[in-house]
Amino acid sequence: MNNTYYGKLIFELSKKGRVGYSLPKNEFATYSTTQLPDHLLRKSGTILPEADEQTVVRHYTNMSNNNFGVDTGFYPLGSCTMKYNPKINEEMAALPAFSALHPTQPASTAQGALKVYYNVQQMLSELTGLSEFTLNPYAGAHGELTGLMIISTYHQKRGDLKRKKIIIPDSAHGTNPASAAVCGLEVVEVKSLENGRVDVEALKPLLSDEVAGMMMTNPNTLGLFETEIPEITRLVHECGGLMYYDGANLNPLLGVCRPGDMGFDVMHLNLHKTFSTPHGGGGPGAGPVGVRKGLEEYLPSPHVRKNDAGQFYLDYDANSLGSISSFLGNFTVILKAYAFLLSAGREHFKLMGPLAVLNANYIKEALKDVYELPIEGLCKHEFVFNGLKDKSTHVTTLDIAKRLLDYGFHAPTIYFPLLFHEALMIEPTETESKDTLDSFIATMRTIAEEAAQQPNVVKTAPHHTPTKRMDDVKAVKEPHLTYKSYTA
Repeated sequence: MNNTYYGKLIFELSKKGRVGYSLPKNEFATYSTTQLPDHLLRKSGTILPEADEQTVVRHYTNMSNNNFGVDTGFYPLGSCTMKYNPKINEEMAALPAFSALHPTQPASTAQGALKVYYNVQQMLSELTGLSEFTLNPYAGAHGELTGLMIISTYHQKRGDLKRKKIIIPDSAHGTNPASAAVCGLEVVEVKSLENGRVDVEALKPLLSDEVAGMMMTNPNTLGLFETEIPEITRLVHECGGLMYYDGANLNPLLGVCRPGDMGFDVMHLNLHKTFSTPHGGGGPGAGPVGVRKGLEEYLPSPHVRKNDAGQFYLDYDANSLGSISSFLGNFTVILKAYAFLLSAGREHFKLMGPLAVLNANYIKEALKDVYELPIEGLCKHEFVFNGLKDKSTHVTTLDIAKRLLDYGFHAPTIYFPLLFHEALMIEPTETESKDTLDSFIATMRTIAEEAAQQPNVVKTAPHHTPTKRMDDVKAVKEPHLTYKSYTA
């Protein structure tokens, strides 16, 4: 255990003999019939910290104060929308009527929960222009894998077994090729033009009767709308492939256009991005997958449906690709998304996309005179700078990210996408006020001035955090993840 007391970093708070609990004697031990087998019993005592309760409480409280989240400050993390999570979402998910449900109880006793599932399925279908959704996948990448499995199952059921290639743009999210590889598909990369969009002419030679489909993120990872989608979907469909929509960047399109209307056959979206449920730290998440009409039977089982009597039930379709998660996925995450959907309502969803686009362009235009903007023009929810315009003092994107911490801002995504050497990817979302954006803009301009006049201040940042600049490579290669794993 370690903590910061009176401005000093104390690495060890454990004192031999200290305890923070007192359990009563087990009065039923004599009559207990449950015994652990010998091979499961410890051969030596545990080596755990010894501390009183007050020390433990202060330790974790102070540790939590060192965490950065969207509740404590601006989190402009490009490519991973960090939208504010309204607290009513948490309240709804914590209701005992939901939290006390058991996943194996009969469907007849969980009609309220199944109704939530069914309604969210219907809402997502309407928002995206697709026929049906499954809410079972646990995360965006899991949704990608599920969607690709649906595409593979579709071709297999038709006896078209040679379709093993999946086309992916060079600007795609890194999970796209990873998901395709896990699904047993061969990744074929298609290049982008200088304007950051898919090169249709480079795509044409890649199309054949071996193509299972093409994955596209729209807006793409540069925050740009793919203007050639109608032509791309036509070409892929003509060769017998299906179009997959990576919906991780759906936020700026809400209320403006729908993937289903663009010709996409399968898509996933992220409830923990677009629909405001918590995101980060490895979870929790949810990656619902939707399909166009004609592909519903391939969705994973079980699927929540409603019969003519208005009762909700679990359907196990024989043509389905099978189960891809325990029970019905992350139920509480889906509950939070449902609360957000109902709170925003049909009329306010139409404002979300345009406001996200407005905020991103506001920051971009205010900073492009001091930060290098490799692609001019209107962006959508996010945009990418290629480091500082003035690179003479050799201040890097990593230096800028570290310096932002001193001013109370979380750093944007850096060095991604790989198309630009000093990529700095910024996404403000629609929930941030103009005051917050103006403060961020002013700070970014201050850092640019420091980089020109006092570059060493930026290169050695951060200066005001509990720990100073670390060796990032060593931290990854030699992490200390357990108690007493470090050398004093």
